[in-house]
Amino acid sequence: MFRRTRPLPPLHPLTVALGAAFALSAQAADEGATTVAPAVTVIGQTPLPGLELPLGQIAAPVQSVTAREIDESGASDVSAFMNRRLGGVHVNEVQGNPFQMDVNYRGYTASPLLGTPQGLSVYMDGVRINQPFGDVVSWDLIPKAAIASMNLMPGSNPLFGLNTLGGALAIQTKEGRSFPGTAVQVTGGSNGRRTLEFEHGGFNDKGLEWFFAGNLFRDNGWRTNSATDVRQAFSKIGWQDARSDLDLTLAYADNTLHGNGLQESRLLAQDYGSVYTQPDITKNRSLFMNLTGKHSLSDTLLLSGNVYYRKIDTATTNGDVNEAALDQSVYQPTAAERTALAAAGYSGFPSSGANAANTPFPYWRCLANALLGDEPNEKCSGLINRTRSAQENFGLSAQASTSGDILGRRNLFIAGAGYDQSNIRFEQSGQYGYLNADRSVTPVDAWADGSQNAGAGESALDSRVSLGGHTRTWSLFATDTLSITERWHATVSGRYNRSAVTNRDKLNPGGGPDSLDGNHRFSRFNPAVGLTYTPSRVWSAYAGYSEGSRTPTSIELGCANPDNPCKLPNAMAGDPPLKQVVTKTWDVGVRGQASGATRWNLGLFRAENHDDILFVADDQLGYGYFKNFGQTRRQGVEAGASTAIGALSLAVNYTFIDATYRSAESVGGAGNSSNSAGPGLEGSIAIRPGDRIPLIPRQMFKAAADYRLTPALSLGADLVAVSGAFARGNENNQHRADGTYYLGSGRSGGYAVMNLGARYEVSRGVQLFGQINNLFDRQYATAAQLGSTAFSSSGGFVARPFPATGGEYPLVGSTFYAPGAPRSFWIGLRYSL
Repeated sequence: MFRRTRPLPPLHPLTVALGAAFALSAQAADEGATTVAPAVTVIGQTPLPGLELPLGQIAAPVQSVTAREIDESGASDVSAFMNRRLGGVHVNEVQGNPFQMDVNYRGYTASPLLGTPQGLSVYMDGVRINQPFGDVVSWDLIPKAAIASMNLMPGSNPLFGLNTLGGALAIQTKEGRSFPGTAVQVTGGSNGRRTLEFEHGGFNDKGLEWFFAGNLFRDNGWRTNSATDVRQAFSKIGWQDARSDLDLTLAYADNTLHGNGLQESRLLAQDYGSVYTQPDITKNRSLFMNLTGKHSLSDTLLLSGNVYYRKIDTATTNGDVNEAALDQSVYQPTAAERTALAAAGYSGFPSSGANAANTPFPYWRCLANALLGDEPNEKCSGLINRTRSAQENFGLSAQASTSGDILGRRNLFIAGAGYDQSNIRFEQSGQYGYLNADRSVTPVDAWADGSQNAGAGESALDSRVSLGGHTRTWSLFATDTLSITERWHATVSGRYNRSAVTNRDKLNPGGGPDSLDGNHRFSRFNPAVGLTYTPSRVWSAYAGYSEGSRTPTSIELGCANPDNPCKLPNAMAGDPPLKQVVTKTWDVGVRGQASGATRWNLGLFRAENHDDILFVADDQLGYGYFKNFGQTRRQGVEAGASTAIGALSLAVNYTFIDATYRSAESVGGAGNSSNSAGPGLEGSIAIRPGDRIPLIPRQMFKAAADYRLTPALSLGADLVAVSGAFARGNENNQHRADGTYYLGSGRSGGYAVMNLGARYEVSRGVQLFGQINNLFDRQYATAAQLGSTAFSSSGGFVARPFPATGGEYPLVGSTFYAPGAPRSFWIGLRYSL
């Protein structure tokens, strides 16, 4: 973003030129962070285990990583590792907590935030862990210590089911036979970080195997009141013989995450660790059980399947600005309000003259209106939003994999089926209060339940939601890879999904215009075809086409009525049907190796979303609804390679993404200088075909170097450089700051962050390690958003900053940023048996 107040420049052309010239990558796009020759590396084509293909025969640039690479990176969790080491991946730290990052790959997102369009599917041991409500992904529920390997599959691979628009992440966990032994690891460092990790694996000659892992992670955070408390436990008990393998997994997590979100540009420049409002607390509790099995009927026929159960309870508490108070007179209590305050035993309230200059944090009118039951929805500067969700999902899947010859040609065929069911209960409420100097919200006895008074022609906010839901999805899938010749290999795949979504409104049952009741059905067959050419071990080429889809989420279905718009995330309204989002992806490229240790890749991709879903503006200010509006496109170039020179390993990766809207639409423009209502007002903005999609940088460059100085000591460094991106709210790319009504550029600046690590083997089984992140202590932003600001440059609350225009009070719009973590370090000790 900036050093103090100056935006960083975009990614330097020299950096781009170096990326393309060297084409070095820690994750050669088909082989992951560290790989072996294409003829040796094999990749599964489905989430379930089965017969695998050599990587060179897969018509997509798959990235693969191992447990050792994840551990040696020093990353705190899966999302941090992906950001630092996987090509085409970047993060938006919108929530402000290291375990709550939005992970983006090729411009598609896997996010823990409800309402974010989810375009990536995530699997763990064959179970899709996108949650039933909103398809969100809670990265804090994935135990890093239990990960054996990860494959990032690009494109709209239909075999990975719903939400596989831009890609799929398949995680395999450890088992005792492959990871025997015991290890204990402790770390400590910046911001009060302290962690304790434990793992133990083993097996015996009777076929039994076991693996256990635990993680305690605590961190005070580098921003105000941004602590993290993660507690994870994982176990897997299995049995196997020459032809069968059976594993039972049980995992539990109980986490409390404080993430205080975006901060306004002026306040961030004054105090980089400050927060806009607080608290912002998410509590996740998860139980996961999965029984997997596979059995070889012969050397060429493998059966595999799983049965799983998952329960997730989530509670959030968010202290926010009450935007309805920004255009109100909130300072001086009226005579009636002073009487009510005195009758309630209050004293010290002003009899006259209170204004923004002498009352930076007003609260007397809020208290009085709560007592009178009059207009706390307009006179209270704060609002506490609370949510609670309970999700259960369970299902089963099975597949058969067979290999053999067809007319003398090698052939691999996989076919399977799956069933998933989920039960959801979601509750939401809002309570009014007033902001304090520390940005916390003190609640009063007044609720955002529609019961408060409102002005003529206005409706009081009712943010309550009480929703029950059921989702059922059946699927059939198959894929066949035929070696047409020794050099040419063709793959044909397809998956049919049929989903039923049932919503039941506990507050307004009956299916009327205000009811969330609804019965929705979605079905689609998604195909894929691919062709690879492998003339030698030195190089190969691939081309592929695939289609994927996602069904609308309950949140989108609950806010899709243009006659009854809503203001997310505060509430949901009636739900006419939406169409599925369908993505069609092309991949073409070449890859290869030279001199044994050098590997390289170059690829092109294009993904087009059809019937994409966007939150569009309504005539009511600030309100809108979800709508299928047309097309979006993400296309680009991926290039990279890796090499080793003696004890030195080098790698770089370069990605270019052109992400644009391809259809015209009108969306909400609060905080955007080009909005239709005029300066400081809440009008709409017009998206034109060709406008760039916010939060997606055009360029990414990653580099890594590892050097083993001695057999006991190794050093490593990696660099992540990302170009700037437009802010959310600047979908038309037309926002311009004027220094009066609008502050901030409407985009985030480019940034480059370097990380260092070192490991030293003290003795057999004893290892010291250290990590420094953001070595040069850069101040930067990973995301930006436009909006109205409630505070002055000195930090006081300001309502009605300008005189009325046509009966409406303009507000100050600003750019809000998601600041990246400053320099931090930690050291640790690992003891292994």
